[in-house]
Amino acid sequence: MDARSADPMHIAIFPWFAMGHLTPNLHFSNKLAQRGHRISFILPKRTQTRLQHLNLHPHLITFVPITVPHVDGLPHDAETTSDLPFSLFPLLATALDRTEKDIELLLRDLKPQIVFFDFQFWLPNLTRSLGIKSLMYFIVHPLSSAYLGNGPRKSQGRELTELDLMEPPQGFPDSCIKFQPHELRFLVSVRKFEFGSGVFLYDRLHNSLSMADAIGFKGCKEIDGPYAEYLEKVYGKPVLLSGPLLPEPPNATLEEKWVAWLGGFNPSSVIFCAYGSESPLSQNQFEEFLLGLELTGFPFLAALKPPDGFESIEEALPEGFRERVKGRGIAYGGWVQQQLILEHPSVGCFITHCGAASITEALVNTCQLVLLPRLGTDHISNAKMMSAKLKVGVEVEKGEEDGLFTKESVCKTVKTVMNDGNEVAREVTEHDVLRPSIRKFSGTQLTQVCFLFLMREYIEAFP
Repeated sequence: MDARSADPMHIAIFPWFAMGHLTPNLHFSNKLAQRGHRISFILPKRTQTRLQHLNLHPHLITFVPITVPHVDGLPHDAETTSDLPFSLFPLLATALDRTEKDIELLLRDLKPQIVFFDFQFWLPNLTRSLGIKSLMYFIVHPLSSAYLGNGPRKSQGRELTELDLMEPPQGFPDSCIKFQPHELRFLVSVRKFEFGSGVFLYDRLHNSLSMADAIGFKGCKEIDGPYAEYLEKVYGKPVLLSGPLLPEPPNATLEEKWVAWLGGFNPSSVIFCAYGSESPLSQNQFEEFLLGLELTGFPFLAALKPPDGFESIEEALPEGFRERVKGRGIAYGGWVQQQLILEHPSVGCFITHCGAASITEALVNTCQLVLLPRLGTDHISNAKMMSAKLKVGVEVEKGEEDGLFTKESVCKTVKTVMNDGNEVAREVTEHDVLRPSIRKFSGTQLTQVCFLFLMREYIEAFP
């Protein structure tokens, strides 16, 4: 069956108010529109201008702007998490919940066949009352929901402890995912995190998963299949994989300053790091990281945010650092063209904070992966999956109790993956069977086609 022979669907997409959710959902919208489907993309009013250039099919993807309701304590001009410190995210979640009446009026007018959503636990009941299907769509791998979610983790009314999370839930598909003590403490603390409207974050997610008609994840069968199948059994509903959803290759070329700089080094010799846009390192870890790169002796480009308490990268650099690495090392505080830099033949190693998008962008290229997850449930889980389960990268060693890395551990891990003769590096290369599959999916979007066929079949089966 040709994907284009099916009647087009009308899909409403309503992501959480964070650029890290809005942007990949818009990439997904482009994939759907590519096959003739019509998208109503609901987003905060002023954020529309920040995403307009990513809409590759404006005749099929319509932005539907909404006003973010005011909540006491929330700055009046705040629309997304990028406008706020982390401590105010729960207030933005409360604002999201207060859009319910506006969303009901919009959906009555738009009349989509299905709504994709993520954090809006109240939305499935609303769509059901309107005769519309709902799909909770995660932009992350299903591993974290399968290992840590409230559905798999039935606590019988008590709070889960670090001891509970040391072992996977009953029926979990593998036993190689192990967390360190500092990670377990963090994962337990997150379960007590109130995330808007007096609702705990994990309750919000569990209620969404339980009430939605179906569940979707950004992932592919080779990596995520076992965890998706496990969640199907837990929740008793379809769990679909949309594919890795890489954005279309940028039309722009790599900035000349980076072309010139990278072009001065041998193939596969440069370390590249892009350590996330919303979570700066502490000053101590910032210094240890840069000193670790210096110790490797390799050329490097590190795109970082200034550490907490500093306005710029320059004022936070270790003493004498710039002079010692002149000509072979750059610590850069601005935005960089990550996709294009990863494609450059001089890049041989990518140090990542383990966000799902960054990992996928690395996997379609040939660089080695060094995993340095920041404290986020999916980042920690992604690092374990890539290192312990799939063995396509090596995680930087951290203190078991304090979770801190050292310049020596950063240096050691980079040298491990950059040394072809090293046993660990050989093991990573031998297990690196995923890259051809990821490239195939990013080129043909086969998984997106399967996702749509399965979803259409599901909608038609349950009128």
